[in-house]
Formats: sequence, structure tokens, C-alpha cells
Amino acid sequence: MSNDKLKDMLVADLGGKGEITEFLSEVVVTITSKELLDLANKLKSDKYDFDFLVNLTAVDFEENFTVVYNFRSLSNKTKLVLRVVISKEEPSLPSVIGIWKTADWQEREVFDLLGIIFTGHPELHRILLADDFEGYPLRKDYKFDSRR
Repeated sequence: MSNDKLKDMLVADLGGKGEITEFLSEVVVTITSKELLDLANKLKSDKYDFDFLVNLTAVDFEENFTVVYNFRSLSNKTKLVLRVVISKEEPSLPSVIGIWKTADWQEREVFDLLGIIFTGHPELHRILLADDFEGYPLRKDYKFDSRR
């Protein structure tokens, strides 16, 4: 599937919600958390066939968090980047583990390092840092103890 065809399909399915661009030959879709599960289910469906969640990470942009999903459709040989912008005051969004099992570890990692809560995740807890670790070290406002 060509990027132009993919963008046309996404424009029709998003109905004016979100932003669709292209960067380094990949289609990039930016949405809010309200559209996440609906779009995720569509992306996994036969229409798009994004069967592989390659990576899920997040970025602290000081004014908000952006959770970034990188998808591949192995059958269509297509790539897609999905960006979900969320507020720092309520850093949560629905888990996609029910759609892509590979989100399990990746959502836990983002929770552990940035404190973003993935609602509906069956086992959301720290996996890299100690249970008693305070704070989220990938946040820009995190204060490191220089004595360590």
C-alpha cells in the first residue's frame, strides 16, 4: 500500500480528528487519547492490517507527553507512526494490550520511567526500577541525586 493511499484511508476514517503528515517516508498520525482505541482497532483490522507493534515509547515535551507507537503491516509492507498527545496533569490513556500483545512490556516500561498510566493494563507495575523508587527518571522535571 502506498503512503498516499494510506493517508487517504486515514483521512476518511478519522473524519477530521487528528493530524496526518509524512516524515522520513513514514505516515505520521497525531491524535488525542479519546480516539486511540477506535483507531487502534481499525489499524489492526483487515482494512489496514497493522499486525506488528514494533515499538511503543513516550516523550516528555514539558507542556505535554506524547506516546509514540510504531507499526508495521507485514502483508502490506507499510509503516505507520501514531502519536497520542496527553496532558501532564492526567497522564493516562487506554492500554492497547488487548489489540497487540507486544504492548505488555512496552506500556510497563513507559509507566515505570515516565509515570504514564495505561488504563486497562492487567499488570501495570514497575519492571526496571525498584518498587520503592520515587519518581520517574525520564521526566524533564525529575531531580537526580548527584551524591549517588
